[in-house]
Amino acid sequence: MSVDQLSATLTKEQAYALVDAVMERDDLALTASAHEIEETGEWVFEATCDSPPNIDAFNELASQVLGGAVDFSVEEIDMEINWVAKSLEGLAPVIAGGFYVYGSHETGPIPGGLTPMKIDAAQAFGTGHHETTTGCLEAIEMLLAKRTPKAVVDIGTGTGVLAIAVAKRLGGKILATDIDPIAVTTTIENAEENGVGENIDSIEATGLDHPEIAARAPYDLIVANILAGPLTELAPGMGGIAQSGGTAILSGILNTQADGVIAAYELAGFRLVDHLKRKDWTTLVLEKR
Repeated sequence: MSVDQLSATLTKEQAYALVDAVMERDDLALTASAHEIEETGEWVFEATCDSPPNIDAFNELASQVLGGAVDFSVEEIDMEINWVAKSLEGLAPVIAGGFYVYGSHETGPIPGGLTPMKIDAAQAFGTGHHETTTGCLEAIEMLLAKRTPKAVVDIGTGTGVLAIAVAKRLGGKILATDIDPIAVTTTIENAEENGVGENIDSIEATGLDHPEIAARAPYDLIVANILAGPLTELAPGMGGIAQSGGTAILSGILNTQADGVIAAYELAGFRLVDHLKRKDWTTLVLEKR
């Protein structure tokens, strides 16, 4: 399969608006994202498409959403190269919430007093560098300072970083789920690499739709670092699997989306305990009433 990357330099608001519009359709792109170029402060919209991308359709959508034409550029992606790993292999270690997240390329000593986790770049989300992941790790640290959860599930586990963090602190059995089979495999491999392979059961599941998730409920800790839309849709189900007094740590939420997610979870029987903001991203800590 030949794949192209389509991109355009926009304002932050325009880039996110175009991402939302593209992802509402299933005929334009495989993925769409927005990110800031820290050196210049510019924002870039990117979409990965089957080759060749439908430029006319992208221009039409941009005119509808943004009110004008966009100067898109197209670059062919070499599928023989793991671009995720290539772009992340040089990233420095991250310290968040008492956890030290590093890649195998890191040769420096592990700082004392921190819980180390080796997480390499992979075809799954979660190396610890994104604000959503660091927010969740900080929220986990704060929770574990207060109590010891017994039944834990990580929804949308990605590389398994959050499940591994909890497992390294608590031991016990943790259920880690993801819609992507690659993420499930990556989580299993990372759990073994970090010495908690026996503690984490990783399964493929769409949302909460798996008998194993129901069988292990109720949970006194739910972590879910996905996106605001799916989190909102899952709110009633999250309320159903959460133990009274249990905690839900949610991220993948833009600051502008936080109020909507909070409202959905309040309707599902949760109350807001903490609201962590890291740049444009929110991590919510909620308690089941």
